[in-house]
Amino acid sequence: YRLLFLFFWLTITLLKCVCLHFFCHLISDCSTASNDLVYIMDGSSSVGTPDFNLAKRWLVNITSGFQVSSRHTQVGVVQYSDTPRLEIPLGKHLSSPELVGAINAISYLGGNTQTGRAIKFATQHVFPSSTRTHPARNRIAVVLTDGRSQDDVVDAAVEAKAQNIILFAVGVGNEILNSELVSMANEPPSTYVLYAEGYSSISNIQDAMQQKLCQESVCPLQIPGTANVKGFELLSRMQIDIKSKKVQGSLMSETRIKSLLCLSRDIFPDGLPPSFVFVATVRLKSPTNHVKFDLIRVLSLDGRKQFAVTLNGLGKSVTFTSTTSTINKEDQSVIFNDRGIKRLFDSRWHQVKLLVKPRRIVCYLDNMQIEEQLLEPVVPIYIQGKTQVAKKFKMEATVPIEIQKLRLYCDPEQSDKEMACEINFTLFLTNNSIVVQGKPGERGTPGEPGKEGNKVSESMSLQFQHLVDYSCCHCLKYWFYYSM
Repeated sequence: YRLLFLFFWLTITLLKCVCLHFFCHLISDCSTASNDLVYIMDGSSSVGTPDFNLAKRWLVNITSGFQVSSRHTQVGVVQYSDTPRLEIPLGKHLSSPELVGAINAISYLGGNTQTGRAIKFATQHVFPSSTRTHPARNRIAVVLTDGRSQDDVVDAAVEAKAQNIILFAVGVGNEILNSELVSMANEPPSTYVLYAEGYSSISNIQDAMQQKLCQESVCPLQIPGTANVKGFELLSRMQIDIKSKKVQGSLMSETRIKSLLCLSRDIFPDGLPPSFVFVATVRLKSPTNHVKFDLIRVLSLDGRKQFAVTLNGLGKSVTFTSTTSTINKEDQSVIFNDRGIKRLFDSRWHQVKLLVKPRRIVCYLDNMQIEEQLLEPVVPIYIQGKTQVAKKFKMEATVPIEIQKLRLYCDPEQSDKEMACEINFTLFLTNNSIVVQGKPGERGTPGEPGKEGNKVSESMSLQFQHLVDYSCCHCLKYWFYYSM
């Protein structure tokens, strides 16, 4: 009996160790996403053999950002001219070397350009052929063409989108028709339509294509109140807006206080993209503006900091921490301590924005660039940990702060559109009157009492709020002109 008990005890212990090892090392990012990815290549006579080979090389380079396997990304390739031809069945090659060899072996067709027929073929035959045990999280088609289609692409694209297939349209050269690319791709065109001057320069959009595919893989959710802007609205995802106390903020009492602990897999189930924009609108009043704390941090199960934004009230600085692939280095930290960042700690409302790219990071305060620094490439995060907001540095104690916005945009281009409207304009609503106040300037000589403010309705207040949430600062002046 003792030997039997010892056997069962050792078995259970071993299983625990294996499970702990598995969960501690469960990493997620774009490469580990579950995708069915189909390339639809133009093989018409206008392409030519040399450019067709360049197109194949581009596909190989794009695919290098994904793990090709039965659990992760499965790839299929369709070449089309007069008729579509299935070059690589979806999921046939379950390793990157096999897939690369198969793509390189594709022979050039030549002929006319029947793009709509090729999209319909991929929708009706290629995507349904997936043999996964569990359906892929994302079904993505990338259409690569250098000319106008000789058949209708609209109906084919509508059918594909109805099957939850995400369509990217990549146009090459000056013979393409912009309206055709827009009609076949998902919306908005700024995300799903790409252009290259020619096949010889198609490598110039490689990073952009990889970033967009990555965004699609790890950022499936649209931020509420925006037009097709994908990312993570952390106030709602972490339920801070529900479980925290509301106080008056810079816009219609939108501020929240306190913090919350969440499991990282519930917040970032597929990890983080390699490039993103982190935005936080906060007010740090005494004594918080003299404390060093993590505004947000993502920790692994063993407590390692994988992603964090640290505000140091003592040193008047902002620190960004992330993972890195550097040997014998668990993480990397970049400190922004330019004198322009010191205003963050003056007890007023401010917006901190960090534009993170694979090799550099830029810090903004109230939409003004403060500092830019180099960054080492990051590695995937372990999602089997916890995500926290407003915690003292290296401690579990909560710091009382006021938060109005806490977002992570997956598209780095969103940095140019996030213009800190909630800081540039402050709204007061009193007895149905509206007063808009800009940033404080120097005090001048007191003037005569002004006229009573114009009366506004609740709908006008909501319109103003929508413009601010949408970061449409340039729209506000027109709204005031026509509404008042």
